[in-house]
Amino acid sequence: MDAATQRIIDDLVRAAEVHDAAQADRLDRWRVLEPDAGRLVWFLAQALPARSIVEIGTSRGVSTLWLADAARSVGGHVLTVDVDPDAQDAARLSLEAAGLIDLVTFRVGDGGAVLADLPDGSVDLVFLDAERAEYPSWWPHPVRVLRPGGLLVADNATSHPEEIAPLRDLIQSDDGMVMITVAVGKGELMALRR
Repeated sequence: MDAATQRIIDDLVRAAEVHDAAQADRLDRWRVLEPDAGRLVWFLAQALPARSIVEIGTSRGVSTLWLADAARSVGGHVLTVDVDPDAQDAARLSLEAAGLIDLVTFRVGDGGAVLADLPDGSVDLVFLDAERAEYPSWWPHPVRVLRPGGLLVADNATSHPEEIAPLRDLIQSDDGMVMITVAVGKGELMALRR
């Protein structure tokens, strides 16, 4: 990762800590990806290599920056989806400043609906960081869209295990998936499509 992009990420993480500390309602928080979780997702995207990346939950674009930088390394592209157009506008500014804007398509909408419209096996990496309670209603699309060898990553696996449990149960019931939880950031549930 180049130094300019890392500075933008670091600045956003610090700004989010200040902003979120003043918000009583979690829905008003920016909820940006923690640096160690960002580095893990960045590494995984390059290791796959993930040329087609779908992110559900743009927020302020911290995870989008990590994913877009990885996509740049492997000739990939990121589709990022969020219900909040203002958050996407803020993320767009950060991606422009980092010189990564051409690697990202922004879509305002429901993550489940977007996943439902994608072709089977068309995605290398799906990153879920949205409203966790909605994930089961999106089933089977988060895994259906993955190519064999593709990876699903869901944030907040250890910080909100009860909210991730329904998704975990669906993945465990799918013989075509292998799953692990990694304790970085707020926990990353990772599922590989065989």
